[in-house]
Amino acid sequence: MNCFTILENPAFLTMTKKPTSPDNDDDLFSQMMDEVRPLAQDKVSPYRQKPPARPIKRQEDEKQVLKDMMSDPIALDEIETGEELLFARPGVQPNVMRKLRRGQFSIEAELDLHRMTSEEARQAVAQFLPQMGQTGKRCVRVIHGKGYGSLNKTPVLKNKLNHWLRQRDEVLAFCSARPVDGGTGALYVLLKRLR
Repeated sequence: MNCFTILENPAFLTMTKKPTSPDNDDDLFSQMMDEVRPLAQDKVSPYRQKPPARPIKRQEDEKQVLKDMMSDPIALDEIETGEELLFARPGVQPNVMRKLRRGQFSIEAELDLHRMTSEEARQAVAQFLPQMGQTGKRCVRVIHGKGYGSLNKTPVLKNKLNHWLRQRDEVLAFCSARPVDGGTGALYVLLKRLR
């Protein structure tokens, strides 16, 4: 037997079913859910899964950082073909520089920039130095050439490399190589120990 209640507001006539008093909570729940029916769903899960997300913007930002980290100088100090390069960060001991200039560190890797454009050389250096630091290499040789094949017979890459290496955090010091290792056409580069 169903009992109905009419609300006092005549605009909203609502009938609610009064539950009979069951013996336990399970019976009460079953009685309340008696008229409930599941909703029909017409959605189908997609056949193909979405590809994994790629951080495209982060990759672009990292490329831009690499490019910005090694900017070209506004005005190059013209270094002559036979002129030696020498650079050390503050804190590098004089005896370490002496050993570097004498070629007493073992060369663990080398990068040859011959016949590369400035942009190709910049990218090669930007990839080479961090990779060497991560693999635990301490001393590397970078061959830039003497500039005999360039326009005006001036060492373009030597000038730019002198500027680029000073901007890299992983570079502690660099100097021109001994004649047996390329002389003023190559550099010994001492890297920070990262591992």
